[in-house]
Amino acid sequence: MCTVTFEELNLNRPLLNALTDLGYESPTPIQEEAFPVVMSGRDVVGIAQTGTGKTFAYLLPILRQYKFSDQKHPRILIVVPTRELVLQVVSDIEKLSQYMNVRCAGVYGGTNINTQKQLVYNGLDILVATPGRLADLTLSGVLRLKAIQKLVIDEVDEMLNLGFRGQLVSLLETLPPKRQNLMFSATLSEDVDKLISSYFFEPEKVELAAHGTPLEKIIQKAYHIPNYNTKINLLELLLSKEEELTKVLVFVENKKLADKLYERIGRKLKHKVGVIHSNKSQNQRLNTLQRFKDGEHRVLIATDLVARGLNIPNVSHVINFDIPEVPGDYIHRIGRTGRADNDGIAITLVTDADRKYQRAIEDLMNKEINMVELPIDLIISQELIEEENPLLFDKDYLKRAASKVPEGAFHEKKGKNKKVNLGGPKKRNPKHGKPIRPKF
Repeated sequence: MCTVTFEELNLNRPLLNALTDLGYESPTPIQEEAFPVVMSGRDVVGIAQTGTGKTFAYLLPILRQYKFSDQKHPRILIVVPTRELVLQVVSDIEKLSQYMNVRCAGVYGGTNINTQKQLVYNGLDILVATPGRLADLTLSGVLRLKAIQKLVIDEVDEMLNLGFRGQLVSLLETLPPKRQNLMFSATLSEDVDKLISSYFFEPEKVELAAHGTPLEKIIQKAYHIPNYNTKINLLELLLSKEEELTKVLVFVENKKLADKLYERIGRKLKHKVGVIHSNKSQNQRLNTLQRFKDGEHRVLIATDLVARGLNIPNVSHVINFDIPEVPGDYIHRIGRTGRADNDGIAITLVTDADRKYQRAIEDLMNKEINMVELPIDLIISQELIEEENPLLFDKDYLKRAASKVPEGAFHEKKGKNKKVNLGGPKKRNPKHGKPIRPKF
């Protein structure tokens, strides 16, 4: 439990009033620990469990040090991996700065760049951006980064996974050398360590939990499932308990499987289920996510797009329909529930092929996932989908193929087409270097 309140954190009155309006009284541990370090001006690397308030951990000291200016170029740059996270961070800034005069905007791909150019041209204090669109605006000449004093990189390991390494390195080399660097994430990979050692100056690390440690308030359990269709049956059986599974986030491996699952369970749940992944349009993604937050959708089927950073309140259950191959992704997924001191439940469906991923996750957490018995009324399907059918391999095929006499159409050449060696030396034309045919 925190022993201090926001009143004791040296916040100014506009921020305290905003926090009061939001109903916050005390900082979370990461907010309490990071505040004085960020205020000191040093480079900071903050590592904490998902759902512990990392966004406010860097926004509060940044806004506490903010001073009004009418210059056009942004002084604070916040880089995040997805457009959904851009909108969330912008929303948090607007909530915290409602009693301040702060110009803030978010830019991201998948929408009209000219509208965003105009936003930047009008003048900003804080810019929140995805790496790709940030690079586009910088190359266009509309956005100039010469005035940046503070750089925040949020969920940097996810950016590297999405292929933004080139844009990040280019950004870090372009920004003014005299700046404060802040990085906040739930995990810290080797690739991230290399970026820190190359571009951060003696950073102070604020770490409140071991990498990958799940929130203690999340109950984890798993079912051993024989095949895909039995997974469907179990998911439908679990979702039939509406009084318990009130707000459910279902994670799948990829976009194709997300749409396939949506078609299957959507027949029964109809408008109560939504699906979100990167192939959906910007408006579809935002509207679906908002309907899930508002409670219109009881179930949201998603890829790992929404596993990082997003604050979706009151998620009662996270169901891993497909277990993630990367152990750290499991931590991010289950971190969508059990937030803000609420309890949460994470359920994982494990096939025989998934056992190795389960063991890797348990090794990361240093804790076993509780395996539970399948419900008595679950229908076990014997029907396999195409991906589950075993591949047949004939071990004698190569041996037989090597000894097999080739068959097929073979025609004796006609006499006029056969080459006949007439003998004798070939003389070459000294002018053209071509053989001179003998004359008979």
